[in-house]
Amino acid sequence: MTDNDRAISPLRRRMIEDMTIRGFAPRTQAGYLRAVRDFAAFLGQVPDQANAEDLRRYQLHMRSSGVSATSMNAAVSALRFVFTVTLGHKEAAAWLTTVREPHTLPVILSPGEVARLLDAAPGLKHRAALSVAYGAGLRASEVVSLKVSDIDSERMVILVEQGKGRKDRTAMLSEPLLDVLRAWWLAGRVRGVMLPRGWLFPGQNPVNPMSTRQLNRACHAAAEAGGIDKRVSLHTLRHSFATHLLEQKVDIRLIQVLLGHKKLDTSARYAQVASTTLRAIKSPLDYLTPGARPPA
Repeated sequence: MTDNDRAISPLRRRMIEDMTIRGFAPRTQAGYLRAVRDFAAFLGQVPDQANAEDLRRYQLHMRSSGVSATSMNAAVSALRFVFTVTLGHKEAAAWLTTVREPHTLPVILSPGEVARLLDAAPGLKHRAALSVAYGAGLRASEVVSLKVSDIDSERMVILVEQGKGRKDRTAMLSEPLLDVLRAWWLAGRVRGVMLPRGWLFPGQNPVNPMSTRQLNRACHAAAEAGGIDKRVSLHTLRHSFATHLLEQKVDIRLIQVLLGHKKLDTSARYAQVASTTLRAIKSPLDYLTPGARPPA
């Protein structure tokens, strides 16, 4: 441990206590602590001695270093918390500013590409996990957090406990997805990794769940093995789930519920990439051919 680490230990402890009081998720806490540690490294001193000018210089440093808007905004959220809540320096925190993030459309796989990806998954466990991500539209963290008991074959739903926003919800469970999950459950029982009341997708040690990093690696490997040229992540399967439902003319409000989105606007962006939505509109160019007339 360095002298700097020892110096910020009291601040770190108090910050953890403040985040615990507010019920921050472990992942959020880790991100906030990492952001404050990076700020301390930039300063070369304890963060509680920093002022508004130090925060301004750090934001300029991040921008000049090519840090993405997403990473900058995450750092600003962490620093705003530690200065406002833990340190009580609201005046300094007032100089922190978020960065406008570029609007990009999500990468969408065709149904055929999804089928190739799932077929190329490295093993039955990963194929089942990736099938859940696409077949139910779950996030990576939600997939790896599933327990065997969360699969309700009587009601044909998946219970998602404490998903994003610390909310429970139910996700759809189709017959083909249930068949894949049953095949994995049986194989897992034979291998002795499916513990009573345990994880649906256990890690190398069955006591622990598979990590999101392991699942993302499996997704990348499957995409490469399936010959998919697009930039694919596990979230691509969730995007594809929503877009394919929209192309099947499923009501956008129902898609919002299935995805667990708080705002309809978040789900509505899939209308921008749904191919059936675009094909339903005729281009003005179509009416330039001889004899063609636009509708009155």
